Amino acid sequence: MRNEKTQLRRGLNARHIRFMALGSAIGTGLFYGSAGAIQLAGPAVLLAYLVGGAAVFMVMRALGEMAVHQPVSGSFGHYASHYLGPLAGFLTGWTYTFEMVIVALADVTAFGIYMGLWFPDVAQWVWVLSIIMFIGALNMCNVKVFGEMEFWLSLVKVAAIVAMIVGGAAVMMFGFGQSHEATGFSNLWQHGGFMPNGIGGVVASLAVVMFAFGGIEIIGITASEAKDPATVLPKAINSVPIRILLFYVLTLLVLMAIYPWNSIGQKGSPFVEIFSNLGISSAANVLNVVVITAAISAINSDIFGAGRMMYGMASDGQAPNSFSKLTSSGVPWMTVLVMSIALLLAVVLNYFIPKQIFMIIASIATFATVWVWLMILLSQIAMRRTLTKEEVSQLSFPVPWWPVAPAVATAFMVFVIGLLGYFEESRIALYVGLVWVALLTLAYWLWVRKKAPCAVASAQNL
Repeated sequence: MRNEKTQLRRGLNARHIRFMALGSAIGTGLFYGSAGAIQLAGPAVLLAYLVGGAAVFMVMRALGEMAVHQPVSGSFGHYASHYLGPLAGFLTGWTYTFEMVIVALADVTAFGIYMGLWFPDVAQWVWVLSIIMFIGALNMCNVKVFGEMEFWLSLVKVAAIVAMIVGGAAVMMFGFGQSHEATGFSNLWQHGGFMPNGIGGVVASLAVVMFAFGGIEIIGITASEAKDPATVLPKAINSVPIRILLFYVLTLLVLMAIYPWNSIGQKGSPFVEIFSNLGISSAANVLNVVVITAAISAINSDIFGAGRMMYGMASDGQAPNSFSKLTSSGVPWMTVLVMSIALLLAVVLNYFIPKQIFMIIASIATFATVWVWLMILLSQIAMRRTLTKEEVSQLSFPVPWWPVAPAVATAFMVFVIGLLGYFEESRIALYVGLVWVALLTLAYWLWVRKKAPCAVASAQNL
C-alpha cells in the first residue's frame, strides 16, 4: 500500500465529477464541430445524436459497473488488463492518452479560431501557445482546486446553453434581430427535407457525432479521487449522459430552427456565426466568451484525464515510473508536463495548416475515442463472465438490459470504426489509428511484456 505522499487525493465530490464530465464532453464538438455534422446530415443529424447518445450511455453504465465494483486509478486501463489481458490494458490506456492529446489539440485549435473573432490580425498559433501554458499551470494545482475551477468553467457554458435555447425560442416567437426569412421549425424540412442527404448522410455524420461525445469517460478516471465513489459515481453517470443528450439535441434543434441548416458554415463557432447573422452582435460577443470558456474547460479535463491514466499505468509498469511521481499536493506533475509539451504540436500545426487541422484531428480523435469505448464494453462483458450469479446479484450498479444492450453497443462501436475507413474524408483517421495500435503492440512486446506479470498481479489485488 502506498503512503499518502505517493497516492492521489480524494478531493472530488459529486458536483466536481458531474461538471468535469460535462466540461470534457460539451466543448469543441458541440460549439464548433457540430457544423460539420449538420452539413453531412442536415436536420436529421438530430437522429445521429440520439443514436450516438444512447450508445455512449451504455458505455458509461458498463464503466460505472466496473468503477463502483473496483474504484482504482487508471480505471478502464486496469479493467482491460485484468479482464482482457495486459496487452489490452496497455493498448487501452495509451490509446486513451492518445485520445486526450488529440482532442486537446482540437480544443486548443478551436480556441485559436474563436479568438480570431476579436483579433483577426493575430496569428492563430499565438493563442494556441498561450492557452497551453495557462492550462498546464492550472493542472498543477491541488485536485480540489482543479475540481472547483472546472465546476465554474463548465457551469458557465451549461448556463449559456440553457440561455441559448430560451433565446432561440424567443427569436422564433418574436422574430427580433432577423436578417433573413422567418425562422421556425419549418426550417427543419424546407431546405431539401428533414434528411436532405438520405440515410447515408446521417451515417456519415456519426463519426463527427461520436467525437462530440468523447471525453465523458473521464468519470471513470475520477474514481480514485472521488469521495465515496459507490455513491458519487452512479449519480454522476446516470445524470450526465442524459443531460448531454438533452443539451446537444435541444441546442441543435433550436439552432437549425432559427437559421437554415444549409447556411451554417465553419467560420468560427456556428453559434456565434448564427447570432452575428441574425444581427445580434452583442449576443455574438457574449457567445464567443462562452465558447472560449468551453474550450478552456475541455482542455482542462483532457489534460487531467490523460495525466491520471498515465499515473495508473505507471503504477502497473505499463508506463515510465516517472509518471507516478506526485507533488506534495498529490498531483502527478510529470504527466501534466508531458501533456503540455505534447500539445505544443498544436502550435506547429496551427502555424503550417491552420485551415485543415481541425477536421483531420477530429476524425483521428474519433478513432481513439471509439476504440476506448469498445475496450470498456468488452472489459465489462469479460468481467461479467468471471462472476457467479450470486456475485452478479450483489453488484450495486449493474448494467441495464444485460446482455443485449452491451452487445448492441459493442457492435455499434465496431460499425463506427468501420465508417472511418469507408468515407474518404475520414479514412486517414483509420490509417493513423491502425498504425498507432500496431506501434503500441510492437512496443508492448519489446519493452513491456516482461513487466506484464507484475501488472496482472497488481490488477488482481484490486
